[in-house]
Amino acid sequence: MPSRLSTLWIVATPIGNLGDISKRAIEVLNQVDVVACEDTRTTGNLLNLLGISKKKLVSYYDKVEKEKLDSILKILEDGKDVALVSEAGSPVISDPGFLLVRECRKRKIRVSAVPGPSAPIAALMISGIEPIPFTFLGFMPRKKGDIKATLTPFATINTTLIFFERKSRLKHTLQVAYETLKGEREVAIVKELTKMYEDVIFFPLSKYETIGELKGEITVIISPPQKKGLRTSEPDLINMIKKEMVSNVKGKDLVERVLDASTGWSKKEVYNLYLRIKNG
Repeated sequence: MPSRLSTLWIVATPIGNLGDISKRAIEVLNQVDVVACEDTRTTGNLLNLLGISKKKLVSYYDKVEKEKLDSILKILEDGKDVALVSEAGSPVISDPGFLLVRECRKRKIRVSAVPGPSAPIAALMISGIEPIPFTFLGFMPRKKGDIKATLTPFATINTTLIFFERKSRLKHTLQVAYETLKGEREVAIVKELTKMYEDVIFFPLSKYETIGELKGEITVIISPPQKKGLRTSEPDLINMIKKEMVSNVKGKDLVERVLDASTGWSKKEVYNLYLRIKNG
């Protein structure tokens, strides 16, 4: 049977409140031959609550995404429909599925979305932080250097940042964010979205140390840089350069250090200012 007669359905499922499941999502989950899911127990429980029984479930999570790719494609190429669901929310967005969707596109297998709950979007909706433009970063890496590398490009870009973080690493990540993003920013910690104890905690990024122990699933939203703080003043920049010059740092290293400590200046601008100071 030609592969174009089958469909990979990307189905969003509730992130906490079962009432958020859509009628169309239920219809699709009822009709498909196979459900590929991050956690078979979670999805099995959801299907039972929806009154959907005897559905074939295939485990499809991060560590087996490449390994299971061919077997799911074979199901689709045999003319059967597959629904892809994540443990909660919208698949592909920070969850497995991108490789599968891309390969389906290459093989001209139909892919269709059943939109619905999405934690980053839901958190942004209730945060009161500027929504456009925004950048979703998924889960933050564990190591400080990797977190800094992830955030550094956004130090001077006018975009709201959204990411997931585990409660045990939240304060550490916010500290690195404060050190990396520079300047004051507003933070919204959104926890337990759509559940009974849903809450939003607001504070300036500089006050990251005041965050206590939090429970539940956490989405972090950080506002864009304040417009008045987008560019370090020239007198401050000159002082930074002179301070580094006293330490006898080589020109290239000096420029890199000053760039790390300042905001809104290009490498060429800092280097030219350094030469101007050096040459009197």
